[in-house]
Amino acid sequence: MPPIDNDTGRNQLKTRIQELIDSNQVLVFSKSHCPFCVKVKDLFKELNVNCNVVELDLIDDGSNYQELLLEMTRQKTVPNVFVNKTHIGGCDKTMQAHKDGILQKLLCGENEVYEYDLIVIGGGSGGLACSKEAATLGKKVMVLDYVVPTPKGNSWGLGGTCVNVGCIPKKLMHQTALLGTSIQDARKFGWEVPEETVKHNWETMKTAVNNYIGSLNWGYRVALRDKNVNYVNSYAEFIKPHKIKATNKRGKETFHTAAKFILATGERPRYLGIPGDKEYCITSDDLFSLPHCPGKTLVIGASYVALECGGFLAGLGLDVTVMVRSILLRGFDQDMANRAGEHMEEHGVKFLRKYVPVKVEELEAGTPGRLKVTAKSTESDETIEGEYNTVLIAVGRDACTGKIGLDQAGVKVNPKNGKVPVNDEEQTNVPHIYAIGDILEGKWELTPVAIQAGKLLARRLYAGASLKDRVIGFHYLGPNAGEVTQGYGAAMKCGLTKEQLDNTIGIHPTCAEIFTTMEVTKSSGGDITQAGC
Repeated sequence: MPPIDNDTGRNQLKTRIQELIDSNQVLVFSKSHCPFCVKVKDLFKELNVNCNVVELDLIDDGSNYQELLLEMTRQKTVPNVFVNKTHIGGCDKTMQAHKDGILQKLLCGENEVYEYDLIVIGGGSGGLACSKEAATLGKKVMVLDYVVPTPKGNSWGLGGTCVNVGCIPKKLMHQTALLGTSIQDARKFGWEVPEETVKHNWETMKTAVNNYIGSLNWGYRVALRDKNVNYVNSYAEFIKPHKIKATNKRGKETFHTAAKFILATGERPRYLGIPGDKEYCITSDDLFSLPHCPGKTLVIGASYVALECGGFLAGLGLDVTVMVRSILLRGFDQDMANRAGEHMEEHGVKFLRKYVPVKVEELEAGTPGRLKVTAKSTESDETIEGEYNTVLIAVGRDACTGKIGLDQAGVKVNPKNGKVPVNDEEQTNVPHIYAIGDILEGKWELTPVAIQAGKLLARRLYAGASLKDRVIGFHYLGPNAGEVTQGYGAAMKCGLTKEQLDNTIGIHPTCAEIFTTMEVTKSSGGDITQAGC
């Protein structure tokens, strides 16, 4: 058919196109030979959605259709997709709409305008990194973070496990223990430090550690405010796929909607399920803000948390015993794990191997008090008893996913451990809901991994690819500068780029990891003060 040469014919065809759009749930203007059109048609077929396809190359006036479609949609190419009268666009936009969950909403006839582009549930390392990156990319973002108090009543501020009750306070207390060890080593090299004048004050250390953590909590709040991220200290719970209820510590409820959600709720320590565990024992959630010296301590567990805590407590001069059910550091190289255990024994840590606790009783209240622990052998019917001032449970962690209404949103979780299965882009089975960090099934439970995942996810959702800027030199002022420089020197010889550094997961907490997190250029005049992980 020749081009339309009169207004009447143009208007008639335009009316015909609009009628097609209005009368079909899904309408695809296509060309039969176009691979992108085939891809879109296959998508709707996979979704079991009937769509009306107009093959423009198979009808006489196809070119006129395409001319008017350009006028109506500003789109030159096919496929040209409409869902429930809404113009989606071409192949890429249709696939992205499916990935983002927008296509499913349109298919269901939903046209709700959401309050936020993104709501992040969880204010730990991964959630904060993702929310700040998304806000930087121009999105309207909310972060909800709420710490359920431990059985001992402890809670903390913004920043998640690593900052408040994990890597950071552990590193500081580990450094405290190293300083004590250095004093002992110094005597062997001529420093005359009288034994009786050197003792450790737990309260002074605890105050210093908590003050530092408090400064990080404040820094995170300031960073969110500066990037216009709305931080709310409330517990989030899905009530619909795109709607959550937020409850603050006073019980006040508010409701919020978003186009996309990111689950970054992290994990909390697991208890033993034996008499007296929650009443009388502590976990790492309590240890770093313990108001008194723990005294003689039993650490239950063989995880890296158990060994790290047992190690620095012994380094502070405390009587420490570690109760191990089977092997040290399950999942780690056992040769290295056993070497770590031998080193700890050489430095005063005692191990009770092949025993599990069955009961914890309070003998005397106090700060610390006295506890009796009954344990059973894993190889016989033998039971033993021991008295301790503090019992620290470190037998693993559980994902905080059970009470946030994931069933209301349709998100699948592993019923055994609460972990969330995702695809290679951190997308759950619900297209508009993503998950990052420790709650992912089969992923590494490490802070730098969560941070990197959060940043990359935000960039995938809201930004295009970044360009490379090759690293040709660097300056470093800090501890072990020579050792750090040697490693990066080899990398630079291999053509290291800034993008590669940005995509490298840091070893945390170390000085050298700063090269993986640098964002401020000297020429910008921006503030380079570190405000946390």
